[in-house]
Amino acid sequence: MDRIRELLQFAEEEPENPFNIYALALEYQNQDKEKASFYFNKLLEEHKNYLPTYYHAAAFYASEGNISLANKLYLEGLALAKRQNNQHAKKELDNAYLNFQLENE
Repeated sequence: MDRIRELLQFAEEEPENPFNIYALALEYQNQDKEKASFYFNKLLEEHKNYLPTYYHAAAFYASEGNISLANKLYLEGLALAKRQNNQHAKKELDNAYLNFQLENE
């Protein structure tokens, strides 16, 4: 809980920094699903160009059974990686999306 308290403080001090929200979403995903969802949604609404969100948010929603949202997020993340010309992220998203598709056939 100390880590969460620290991350909440960082988010309060720098609300425009998407990394702080991202770190909270990741930290909460194994502890409090509602809060993880809240922070992933906040990122997706307020920081649409923060590419790391898409990989983890899609995996989170897939694990929660929200397959259509996970699919949408993988595709949005792939499109964003292409627009940003981020080949490393695109490759990671491609691999994750392929595995997601195989698991959800």
